Amino acid sequence: MKIAKILGTAALVSTLGVQAYAAPGAKDVLTTYADIAHAGYEDSLITAKELQAAIDALIAQPSAETFGAAKSAWLAARAPYQQTEVYRFGNAIVDDWEGKVNAWPLDEGLIDYVETGLYGEESEENPAYTANVVANPTLVISGETIDASTIDAALLESLHEIDDVESNVATGYHAIEFLLWGQDLNGTGAGAGAREWTDYAAGDACTNGNCDRRGAYLKAAGDLLVSDLEWITAQWAEGGEARETVLEGDGVPGLTAIVTGMGSLSYGELGGERTKLGLLLHDPEEEHDCFSDNTHNSHYYDALGIQNVYLGRYTRVDGSVVEGPSLSDLVAAKDAALDTELRGKLATSVLAGKAMVTRAQGGEHFDQLIAMGNDEGNAVVQTFVDALVDQTKSIEQIIAAVGIDGIEFEGSDSLDNPSAVN
Repeated sequence: MKIAKILGTAALVSTLGVQAYAAPGAKDVLTTYADIAHAGYEDSLITAKELQAAIDALIAQPSAETFGAAKSAWLAARAPYQQTEVYRFGNAIVDDWEGKVNAWPLDEGLIDYVETGLYGEESEENPAYTANVVANPTLVISGETIDASTIDAALLESLHEIDDVESNVATGYHAIEFLLWGQDLNGTGAGAGAREWTDYAAGDACTNGNCDRRGAYLKAAGDLLVSDLEWITAQWAEGGEARETVLEGDGVPGLTAIVTGMGSLSYGELGGERTKLGLLLHDPEEEHDCFSDNTHNSHYYDALGIQNVYLGRYTRVDGSVVEGPSLSDLVAAKDAALDTELRGKLATSVLAGKAMVTRAQGGEHFDQLIAMGNDEGNAVVQTFVDALVDQTKSIEQIIAAVGIDGIEFEGSDSLDNPSAVN
């Protein structure tokens, strides 16, 4: 499915920087876009370092308190990162890197013990399905013997998507999430993963074995997350490759990146693969933050990130605001009615995402909302999907309004061909 059509070409000079429209220059809009990216990734780095410190504290002195603090730090780290996902689509440098930190879904049996009654004991598609790095200092995957006696960043990087299986996720937020929460065995019932802090305890207090290796894995994953975020933050700093790529040329490639990111995240990725698919299947395994039951927040912050980019305004974790000339300003100068329409639709999707957050705060999380027979919960999720699909129609119209063409948004069978979903 390609929702965006080629709508014709207009010379950029006819729509940018013309006094009759009081439009900002393309480079001004793109500078704001890059500034927000840098701030968002820097906030992600700041909160990842706080998570790293909490992991170190847990490993040094395992307890219910340090374990809870590490989980709280992970939840806090997700908020700024999810607001950067709108940069993934349209920016090759981000898309090529993103799998290191946010790949999903993952076959958790690669990492640690699982409940095989629900998870299974093998997979024809994935030879590493139950490799269990934590328990095994030597791994044999597809006939290759791997020395896993030392669990460090190099080992995790070598295992990430091993055998070209995308679900072999060894690094990033979701690997850490699993190591902190464990499997969510509740199906569409209440409750998240129930891993105990004693999975990191020393000596006889250790539960489920290999507590020292589990701690080593958690530390290596936390350290890698920080280093990966340091790299991407630098790409959006002054002189960084991502910033320079967006700002180069006449502005058309940069504006194309903005619109592509907004439309693809809104429609195919968030509206389709992350939300509608789970609703169609009533399947908690399609939940994005499935171990922690944090999906409501991740979806909300994704929607907020789209709005941030359009309005040219981002509120940082310290409360300060990064803002400047925006795509909204550019669209308003050409077609004020379209700008008003899209602003309203973006606000609607953010509110629909907030409704899922409110339900979760009341004890009904995303996996419960999508459960078969929960008509009211299903309707809350469908309202979010409908808002995302509706705003994408207006995002599509930006293509002509600012004089760019040839954009194609990501699609999803869950939206384009639901009968193919099973």
